Amino acid sequence: MQSIEAVLLGLVSTINNYLSSYLLVFLLVGVGLFYSVRTRFVQVRCFGQGMKRVFGSLSLNGKRYESGMSSFQALATAIAAQVGTGNIVGSSGAILVGGPGAIFWMWVIAFFGMATIYAEATLAIETRRRDEDGGIHGGPVYYITTAFPNRFGRFLAGFFAVAIILALGFMGCMVQSNSIGSTFQTAFGIPSYLVGVVLVIICGVIFLGGVQRLAAVTEKLVPIMAAIFLGGALVVLLVRIAYLPATFGMIFRYAFQPQAIVGGGLGWALKQAISQGAKRGLFSNEAGMGSTPHAHAQANVTDPHDQGVVAMIGVFIDTFVVLTLNALVIISTLYVPGAPLENGYFGDVTATLDKTNLAQAAFGSVLGERFGAIFVAICLFFFAFSTVLGWNLFGKINVIYLFGKGAAKVYAAIALLFIFLGTLMSNDLVWELTDLFNNLMVIPNAIALFALSGTVVNILRRHQRKHSD
Repeated sequence: MQSIEAVLLGLVSTINNYLSSYLLVFLLVGVGLFYSVRTRFVQVRCFGQGMKRVFGSLSLNGKRYESGMSSFQALATAIAAQVGTGNIVGSSGAILVGGPGAIFWMWVIAFFGMATIYAEATLAIETRRRDEDGGIHGGPVYYITTAFPNRFGRFLAGFFAVAIILALGFMGCMVQSNSIGSTFQTAFGIPSYLVGVVLVIICGVIFLGGVQRLAAVTEKLVPIMAAIFLGGALVVLLVRIAYLPATFGMIFRYAFQPQAIVGGGLGWALKQAISQGAKRGLFSNEAGMGSTPHAHAQANVTDPHDQGVVAMIGVFIDTFVVLTLNALVIISTLYVPGAPLENGYFGDVTATLDKTNLAQAAFGSVLGERFGAIFVAICLFFFAFSTVLGWNLFGKINVIYLFGKGAAKVYAAIALLFIFLGTLMSNDLVWELTDLFNNLMVIPNAIALFALSGTVVNILRRHQRKHSD
């Protein structure tokens, strides 16, 4: 059995490496560039509109709708899914492998990703459906079948639905709960199985409450978790303020001359910096993956453009705020002169620092080793827990698309089992399979986005004509 698992792990890892490092990076970057040009850089022209719609009437106790969510609740649910362990672990891994310059490429990717997610959210609103009970169903399966109303479209939609149910609904929630269980056991000494029991109870109550209960939780949880992380990060950066000019200098310098910090020749080092920044950035903000449109489709708005500009702010918060602050903490504490990684990730330091404890070491260098571990554990709990809530909803929408509303409770029960199992075991094959299905769901989503670019542009022009009259 172990030999079969080892063979599978090697095979899946190889496939993932080719998909994420080559095909998907070019595909997702291509979608972002394509939509940036076709919308005449909507992420720049309409950025102010998005900020105004998000923060102009911000409330942590939004109106309760009979179906769907408020625009802010939909954004909060999307951010809950976007801001996960990848913001801490993912950015740490990108910096270790690609150097501080990888963060620059994450910014570039996020900039173009804002145009992609604008397209995803507008299409999600434009093609969503209401069932006989008034419930809202929307997401890539609906705009895929709009783009291709034939057998090919049904195949692509079914392929996407199966991939996202496995990637996010089941195995993805498993790896998130594993992160929660392991960090709580390390920081507080609480057995991970007890953490699993508590998680299952809390998640079960929220899942059974439907979309409205989920919206009520995420609209409060997301601002709280953001405030806790931002507060801790700003404390560290204030203490290390003298190093911030050098920190930003390293991000820009090593974006184009990374060989000085990651070794190897210029070509190899530059490939590492760009590919790590692109790969980690794309799968942190999830633009183009087809996950967050499920949340945005629930927004009670009449103009798809209005939710499109709101969705752009989700990518901005995920990458330019949360991920960037984590990166600044790491670089300003561990990469500056006299710090452990001053000369790069080489030698003895590789035995004590890796992507899973890099953030703990960075925060611990200022907050103290013990408190730094506790702070990162609490942040990871909020990030991973909120991701579980968002991902479960996304999987549920696709289960209903495939099997009907009657299958929703069965899906919830299986998802809760996976959440509990995640706190008991850590299996590299499960992580790799999660990444594989994550990668595969991008392909049908990206095909539909290219096919429906004319629809997105027409929505944008319609909005502009309406507000110029």
